[in-house]
Amino acid sequence: MRLPAQLSQRKPNSHKKDYGHVLVLAGSAGLTGAAALCSQAAIRSGCGMVTLGIPKSLNIAMEIKLTEVMTRPLTETDQQTLSPKAIVEIRKMVGEVDVLALGPGLSTNRLTQALTRTLIMSVYKPMIIDADGLNALVGYLDDLKLQTKRLESIRILTPHPGEMARLLDTTSEAVQSNREEIAKSFAKEYKVILVLKGYKTVVTSPKGEIYINKTGNPGMATAGCGAVLTGIIASFLAQGLKAFEAAKFAVYIHGLAGNLAVKEKGELGLIASDIQEKIPQAIIKSRK
Repeated sequence: MRLPAQLSQRKPNSHKKDYGHVLVLAGSAGLTGAAALCSQAAIRSGCGMVTLGIPKSLNIAMEIKLTEVMTRPLTETDQQTLSPKAIVEIRKMVGEVDVLALGPGLSTNRLTQALTRTLIMSVYKPMIIDADGLNALVGYLDDLKLQTKRLESIRILTPHPGEMARLLDTTSEAVQSNREEIAKSFAKEYKVILVLKGYKTVVTSPKGEIYINKTGNPGMATAGCGAVLTGIIASFLAQGLKAFEAAKFAVYIHGLAGNLAVKEKGELGLIASDIQEKIPQAIIKSRK
């Protein structure tokens, strides 16, 4: 699969602002890795700027770890998770960016989940919802339907089979037995782009578009892999691709990066940061 021209070539007189600004809201005590992986994957995938919003007590660690990613310390709960009190500052930040990536490592803290739902239901900007962002929607899908209908805003959901099962109050086995139809039905009903991860990841849209991915390998069944994918989708969306195209090409590049990494590391030793590091090579390979 060849990447669109806007992802494979740039004008000589371009500026970082020409390639989008992604805001990542992610991370909590013990789960900072997901925030770092998502943010770094976004900048590795070509967007001009990435800002990570992180609970304030975790900010110093992220400033040390992340060189190219900007960080913003935000008001936190007693459990070092994002607090609803950060909502005013977050809304201001959202106004300055092109895309919001929400969820990796946010935790299931009750207050943080309330903040997450508020953002999902009220922010107009395009949004990728992953991990604990999806967990915050369990039992609130009717609200999601009202939001997408009222604002007609872009929402890309990226569940693995377990998260999909929780959203639909069913089992992973039931999801896995009928992946394509479940994905198509969900996307149509809730007017979202759905990326149902796993072997042959399924990408669907409310219009009935469907893409079945063929890149990737079993070594990618490792912690943090989904956070990397979220970062790539956010980056491609910020660079101007339509939502379905951004998700489709991101899934393809993510799997291809995994295939390049597995040649060096093997399936057992493969970790998410290996995949992240191979994103540039995967993009180069997809230009040919």
